[in-house]
Amino acid sequence: MVVNILPTTVKLRDLIRQIRSARTAAEERAIITKECAAIRDSFREEDNDNRCRNVAKLLYIHMLGFPAHFGQLECLKLIASPRFVDKRIGYLGVMLLLDERQDVHLLVTNCLKNDLGHSTQFVSGLALAALGNICSAEMGRDLAPEVEKLLKSSNAFLRKKAALCAVRIIKKVPDLIEVFIPLTKALINERNHGVLLTSVILIREMCDINPDCIIHFKKCIFNLLRVLKNLIMAGYSPEHDVAGCSDPFLQVQLLRLLAVLGKSDAEASEQMNDILAQVATNTETSKNVGNAILYQTVLTIMDIDAESGLRVLAINILGRFLLNSDKNIRYVALNTLLRTVHIDKPAVQRHRNTIIECLADMDISIKKRAMELLFALVNETNVRSVIGELVNFLSTSAPPELKAQLTSTIILLADKHAPTKRWYMDTVLKVLIHGGHYVRDDVVNSVTQSISESPEMYAFIVQRLFLALRDDIAQQPLVQVATWAIGEYGELLVAGPCDIGEPVEVTEKEVVDTLEHIVTGSVCSKVSKYYTLNALMKLSTRFKTESERIQKIIGYFTINTNVELQQRSVEYRTIFKQYDGMRAALLERMPVNATPEKQQPEKTETLLDSAPATQPIVQDKEETQQDSLLNLIGGLVGDTPAPQPAPPTNTAANNDLLMDLLGLDSGPEPAPTPSIPPVTAVNKQGLLVTFNLSHEGEKLKVVAESRNNTTTPITNYVFQAAVPRSIQISLNAASSSTIAPNGTIHQEMLVNNPTKATLKMRVKISYNSGGVPAPEIQETVASFPVSY
Repeated sequence: MVVNILPTTVKLRDLIRQIRSARTAAEERAIITKECAAIRDSFREEDNDNRCRNVAKLLYIHMLGFPAHFGQLECLKLIASPRFVDKRIGYLGVMLLLDERQDVHLLVTNCLKNDLGHSTQFVSGLALAALGNICSAEMGRDLAPEVEKLLKSSNAFLRKKAALCAVRIIKKVPDLIEVFIPLTKALINERNHGVLLTSVILIREMCDINPDCIIHFKKCIFNLLRVLKNLIMAGYSPEHDVAGCSDPFLQVQLLRLLAVLGKSDAEASEQMNDILAQVATNTETSKNVGNAILYQTVLTIMDIDAESGLRVLAINILGRFLLNSDKNIRYVALNTLLRTVHIDKPAVQRHRNTIIECLADMDISIKKRAMELLFALVNETNVRSVIGELVNFLSTSAPPELKAQLTSTIILLADKHAPTKRWYMDTVLKVLIHGGHYVRDDVVNSVTQSISESPEMYAFIVQRLFLALRDDIAQQPLVQVATWAIGEYGELLVAGPCDIGEPVEVTEKEVVDTLEHIVTGSVCSKVSKYYTLNALMKLSTRFKTESERIQKIIGYFTINTNVELQQRSVEYRTIFKQYDGMRAALLERMPVNATPEKQQPEKTETLLDSAPATQPIVQDKEETQQDSLLNLIGGLVGDTPAPQPAPPTNTAANNDLLMDLLGLDSGPEPAPTPSIPPVTAVNKQGLLVTFNLSHEGEKLKVVAESRNNTTTPITNYVFQAAVPRSIQISLNAASSSTIAPNGTIHQEMLVNNPTKATLKMRVKISYNSGGVPAPEIQETVASFPVSY
């Protein structure tokens, strides 16, 4: 008789000791490879005595990042074992090695069903924990009745685990929400804090998945407020006390649920005002636990329709956070103020000095949030002080990563809120000097446009820019703006002192010397040299004494290796030689035009508004062709004079006359397409989404125009839409995922409504504003025309 004696397996603690003692990664891999081979041999030999130990070692190997998928079926065998130790390791392995994407996990369903009904609460608890981690839609439908039974259990340990398991089930199968709604009222009245905490999480998840549940749970607001008040007023309880606060985890979850129930509901919000004020005033702030509760209180106050005094209290709490020595708390305060500044801007303005102090923080993330918050606070009354602080920040401690955004936004805000043109131009000059090469090209274009729109400031601007250019030609954006201005208004530079600012005396030779130094030197970029060459060409008509010298400088570049410079030089020399009489007219000042950026939204709106009127325009063209044809026929007949162009109302008569002459039946004329008014879908948080409607065959074409009315860019913009089941909708990709300040993007949708049911659309929008995730927007659009 031959007896197969298996070698003694290594214990888990010995394996950990060996792996930790490995000096190199190669030695560690060798140990793990050898142990995995031994574990495979043991699985192959069906070593039941050591299966639990081997799976435990395999889970440790999996945690180190090595493959351990070959132990999945062994985990199923451990789950089926009657021993609790085996079940514990088996369920742990299932949660780590399996997920809903693998078909193997469906084999666990029967074991889970048996263990959910086990007489031992710890076995049932293991099954609930595993189901809450790996539940799929199929498993959720099969095991929902067992979870529902455990929610009714008298055992608090099982009820709290069943509530968390129900959260996973309704996420996978939203239709099962109706099964768990009746049980939640009893759970809210629980005295056990664990059950109460998990039931609040379950209710909030229901409201997030199905907003219709909010109406049902608003009846429970009184009970939730009573629980929250008891937590605030309760004395010391060693079972629930955390750093002097009574069960802060439950307080935070209650506050989050109240924010959901009180949103856009004045009556519900009024019930919460007193309790929220008590939480805000009675919570201890010396520990992070209290700060966490206060932070969630602030978010709740800002989400509901709270009274103005309570909102001011919430913003003052964030102001106190800004004075905290902990950088994380200061960052959270700035982040929250940035998200809520549009709700109560005057209250945030009171903390402007503290926010400005945050610009001097060593942490770049705090600098960035403080900078973006100051952008949002700028208005006509404080523009001088705030922009002055931002310019000072640009010149002293602004990190290079922030300078591009900082310079662009300063110019934008200064242009929008400038008290005087003089102040605006001074600010622009400071930004160009201190911003250096971080100033974007669009800022250069914007500044030149603003200069051209200020005729009364030409002399002052060109003198200040020339002085700055003479001192430093290393800042390329400054060089480009200055050379452009000198080329346009150079004669004012040498005309003598202007009425504004200090007197400056400059000669034509000094100006040409400076421009020659730029265009022939190696410091400036190619683009700056293009600007300078253009400026010299324009000055050839303004500086009579330096015209020949300018012609020689331009001729120097006819053999330059840079193709652009060479081409410009050759073209300009051709003007000198062959078209000298036209040179003065060709090189006149650029005319003053309206700012293109300001015109662009108006053009877009005009195009969209006039889109439905396209058909009548084509009809007018057809009328003209018909009139011409009638003239031709009248000339042939000889007794019919050429008709005058008829108004649109006589088009049908003209058609009938033409068809009668040709012996044809014109038939009924199609009616012109009626104009469809646009539908406003969303207008909140500075975001305006408008639906422009038109027909495309039997389908409705909806163009969603999203407009950013804030001063910060919107990134990662995602627009989603849903319609009732009887209606089909297809969404095309958006024109962009980024919306610049005062910019727009478009996204087309095709809606097929064969049953002509009432069209309702649920939209969901998520995005980042200034790099910060903005509150998600969910709206129901039901204002479509009846015919749709």
